[in-house]
Amino acid sequence: MVDNPGPPCYTLRTRMERKNRTVVTVISKVAEHTVAHEAALVVIYGMDLGKKYNLDKKTVIVGRSSKCDIQVDQESVSRNHVKLLNKDEDIALRDLGSTNGTYVNDKLMITETILCDGDLIKIGRTIFKFLSGDNIENAYHEEIYRLTTVDGLTQVYNKRYFMENLERELSRAQRYGRDLSLLIFDIDHFKNVNDTYGHLAGDHVLKQMAELVKNNTRREDFMARYGGEEFAVILPEIDHDRAMVMGEKVRKLVEAEVFVFEKTSMPTTVSIGVATVDDSISEATEMIKLADTNLYEAKRAGRNRVVG
Repeated sequence: MVDNPGPPCYTLRTRMERKNRTVVTVISKVAEHTVAHEAALVVIYGMDLGKKYNLDKKTVIVGRSSKCDIQVDQESVSRNHVKLLNKDEDIALRDLGSTNGTYVNDKLMITETILCDGDLIKIGRTIFKFLSGDNIENAYHEEIYRLTTVDGLTQVYNKRYFMENLERELSRAQRYGRDLSLLIFDIDHFKNVNDTYGHLAGDHVLKQMAELVKNNTRREDFMARYGGEEFAVILPEIDHDRAMVMGEKVRKLVEAEVFVFEKTSMPTTVSIGVATVDDSISEATEMIKLADTNLYEAKRAGRNRVVG
C-alpha cells in the first residue's frame, strides 16, 4: 500500500532568502485568526499511535515540556522542539533550535518549512503525518485504516497484516500444489548501532534497509516488519533453491549498501533464515518457526549469512 505523495511543494525558507525583503506584518487577535482550511497532525509512529491533533490555533508548540501544546516525552526531543504557525493560506513548521533537529520527509529541516498534505514530520522517534484539506475527518479515518496494515517508520507492512497474508498464501499453495517460500532476517548487532550512534540512527538504518530490500523484490512478494529489527518476505511461487538465491541477493545488497546518518557511516549486515513449504508444514506458525530456526543458525554460525 503506497501513500499518495501529493504535490511537490516542499519549500525551504532560510534567512538568506528573506534578506532584503520588505515585510508587512498584520497583527490580529488569536481568536480572530482561523485556518483557511482544516489541518491536523496524526501520530503514525511512536507513542499515542493514531492520535490526531487539530491545528486550529495561531501557533502550536511541540516538545518534551508538559507546557507544550503537543507533548512528545522522549529524551531525543527538546523541551520546545518545533513551532507550527498558521499563516492564513499555509501551515509553516519552524525548528526552535532543537538539539537533534527536525526531519520532514526524511530531510533535515534548516529553519522553516511550508507543509504540504501528506508530509511526514519526525520529531525525536515520533513520526507525525500532516493532513490538510476540506474533509479532514475522511482523510484521518483513511490514515487510521492504513495504520492497521503498514508500519509507520519503515512504510512496509506490519506484523499483523503479514500473518494474514502468510496464512492466505499458505492455504493457496497447499490447495493448488504451488511453491511458497519465506525469508526472515534481522540486522546483525543492531543493539550496538543504537548504543553507539543513538536510536535516531537506528531508526534511519531500519528505514533505509526496508526501502532497499522492498525496491529489490517482485510486485507479488510481500515484505513486512516482523519485529524490532526483524523483517520477513513472503515469496509466492518460489521454490527452495530460488529462495536461497533471493536470500543471498538480499544479504549482498545490505552488505554493499552505505548507511549514513548525519555524516556517520554505519556498516550493516543481516542474517537470513529461509523456509519453504513441504509436507511437514501445515500452518503458517510452523513455517515461521522453521525460518526462525534457520535464522538462529545463521547467527550462531557467525552472522551475515543465509541458512535454509
